[in-house]
Amino acid sequence: MSTDGVRGLITIDASSVDEMKQLRDDFTRFMMQYKFGIDEVTTKISILREEFSHMHDYNPIEHVSSRLKTPESIIDKVQRKGFDPSFETIRESITDIAGVRITCSFVSDTYRVFDMLTSQHDIRLVAVKDYIKNPKPNGYKSLHAIVEVPVFLSDGVVPVLVEVQIRTIAMDFWASLEHKIYYKYDQQVPQELLDDLREAAETASRLDRKMERLHDEIRVVAQPENPPQSRPSDAGDAVVPTVQAIEQLQRFRAHFGEV
Repeated sequence: MSTDGVRGLITIDASSVDEMKQLRDDFTRFMMQYKFGIDEVTTKISILREEFSHMHDYNPIEHVSSRLKTPESIIDKVQRKGFDPSFETIRESITDIAGVRITCSFVSDTYRVFDMLTSQHDIRLVAVKDYIKNPKPNGYKSLHAIVEVPVFLSDGVVPVLVEVQIRTIAMDFWASLEHKIYYKYDQQVPQELLDDLREAAETASRLDRKMERLHDEIRVVAQPENPPQSRPSDAGDAVVPTVQAIEQLQRFRAHFGEV
């Protein structure tokens, strides 16, 4: 091969490497935006959860988890759907890249948490699918919402879509079992098992209704006489004032009022 030919190959290789590096950087930035979108939503939920644990006698939020689709799963979905593989099209067409799941004790809690989250001024509600009131044919129940949150980066603000799923403990247990069954049978689940799953979904729904009724009855009978006791937070006990601090503040206010 001539010297010019070797130089041409080197130039092509260098150009290809630069292109791959740029694509890697762009893809990393794209994924980070969704990761930060998850952080924004989970921070809001954590604040609500912390407030309820300190200031109320009951916390509707039992558990919070999140997941970010891998770059490989995003590319697979783009190929299956036949989308334009540009980041702009992916952003518009795939709304579940970032996901947050909130588990509550009772059905009424799911709507309460939904209202508290989506009423915040910097969250825009894009879409809602209420599978609690309108379950899927297989029995699946959950409240799904696509929300848009602002992500503040060094060069500006980027709006990011996050899928939020809110469900009860019973709904979450059923969904987890269904996922394992479909995985085990590689989507080819025997009809007998599908029937059992639908029956289990009805059982879970009856359990939700019964547990909520019992909970409501207990709250009516046993109204708390004393302020709710706070649970320790991740930041320690610094949030909750000690008795000494309260007494000190009372004395200072009394003294201040006399001056």
